Amino acid sequence: MLAAALLLTGPLSPRPATARPPLPTITLHVGGHTIRVEHAATPETLREGLMHRTALAADTGMLFELGEPDIHCFWMKNTLIPLSIAFIDRDGRIVDIQDMRPQSLDPHCPTAPITRALEMNLGWFARAGVRTGAHVTR
Repeated sequence: MLAAALLLTGPLSPRPATARPPLPTITLHVGGHTIRVEHAATPETLREGLMHRTALAADTGMLFELGEPDIHCFWMKNTLIPLSIAFIDRDGRIVDIQDMRPQSLDPHCPTAPITRALEMNLGWFARAGVRTGAHVTR
């Protein structure tokens, strides 16, 4: 199970003094919105996620590259900020969106196999009008 909060660093959000260097950032298009997100693609960054962060800047987040399609589950261990997660399939389609409580060990699993996941501040997808079926592109 992956930790649901990869370490967002650099200009996108505050980080603790012992945090790792900033992750690369990429621009995504999600349901008519353009967002800038950190890109987690290594085993270490996938495990760390947004853990230990105290804030996440508006309209920013983290994209997890998870590999082959599977039921990749997330949790919020050591994650201090409330998040919403969009589970994305191989074709870039959002198959599920869930809200996650800080520091919860409850599993959050997609309803279908995914290859990526996108974490944003709690409620971002709802406020942006992004629903299941929307596409995420670069």
